[in-house]
Amino acid sequence: MSDEAQALLQSGDIPGLLRHLRAHADGMEPAEAARLMAEAAARSGFEDLREAAVAVAADPSDPQKLYDYGYACVERGVSFLAVPALRAALALVPGERALLTELVAALEDEWRHAEAVAVLDEHAADLWPWPDRYLLAYNALMAGDLDRASVEAERLPAPEDDGWLPARDRLARMLGRARAVRAVSPLDTRDLRGWHFALTGGVLATLSPFGFDDGMTGRYAYMGDGYATCRRSLDRLRLILAAAGREPAAVGLLPDRSSRILGLAAAEVLGLPAEPFDPARPDVLVVAYDLNEADLDEAAARGLWERAPGQVLFEHATCWTDPPPVSADISGFLHQAVAKPWGERLRFDSDSGNVEQVPPDERPAEELAAEIVGTAPAVEEGDGTAPPDSDGVLSRFVSAVRDHWLSGPRDRVRSPGPVPSSRFQ
Repeated sequence: MSDEAQALLQSGDIPGLLRHLRAHADGMEPAEAARLMAEAAARSGFEDLREAAVAVAADPSDPQKLYDYGYACVERGVSFLAVPALRAALALVPGERALLTELVAALEDEWRHAEAVAVLDEHAADLWPWPDRYLLAYNALMAGDLDRASVEAERLPAPEDDGWLPARDRLARMLGRARAVRAVSPLDTRDLRGWHFALTGGVLATLSPFGFDDGMTGRYAYMGDGYATCRRSLDRLRLILAAAGREPAAVGLLPDRSSRILGLAAAEVLGLPAEPFDPARPDVLVVAYDLNEADLDEAAARGLWERAPGQVLFEHATCWTDPPPVSADISGFLHQAVAKPWGERLRFDSDSGNVEQVPPDERPAEELAAEIVGTAPAVEEGDGTAPPDSDGVLSRFVSAVRDHWLSGPRDRVRSPGPVPSSRFQ
């Protein structure tokens, strides 16, 4: 047990311990990590994980105990700890399907899709069509290997269990979108807009122009949003709708304050009436600021997932590390954390040299919407490392893929797919 890990545990810094283990777990024996997690789980009140960790610490040669521990790690959101334990169990019982599929699930949770493909390939003789070979096709696609994914998907027979039909159909939609994208975009590990569309079905309106070659590849980590950025998103929304030949009849207003502000602004910019969101209303542009904070009731969430005919869902600020429950048809930008223009925020005072806390702007939603409409859109120059992101580039992309847009349910996609970006823990 490393001195650093032990010190973090004894100090009660469980988040720090987990960051340490994330960086080092693959090089540790499962029993060593389990001893640390037993006490960490006890302090966190996770009795199931504590019991499973204690069992592995006592006997790391028992595949059932390793499986139970790995399963508990996945359930508690620490799949990086499940991976070495499940690998060890599978080495003890080669070909055991429950171990294999749980290991693949843990690797998927950690966005390690190429490793999931490699594990499945190692056990090719033991794979069943469903879900094993489906998982092979899906993870090949998420790893960026469209050709391999297409071959594996074509080999899949119809599932005997109808419960796998949604997964089959989702994979088919992803593959269809990816093929459409590849006609106009490289679909390589830098093609964020292309892969975002292929995987989620959504059009990414704006690429971050900062740090593209330094790990961000078009995504933001922390985004200090402003009225000018909101206006830029609305202008790009209008461009996307025009390129796709879509003419919504109204703007649907979601109940949370931020979405109402942006929805009212969108209605003004697009010259449309604004009305409360009705999940069954066709031909409506639904506007969300951040779907993770949209305060949707069950009927509204279900309606967005199913999509009414002609409905378009626009989300200004999409979190890529914690994706919303439904994937937007248009995303303004991808971020890890965002500070709203009207929310509490920090501001640098150039006169004093101090950073001060600015309270939330409590003006009515209508006034804030009018400020967005009246603000000139922000077009950030960036640092010169990002690929071209002009209106023409975006319009050509949308024109090329629009026949594959707005089809099927809005599935949540938890992984960023083949295009990596740096993130803070």
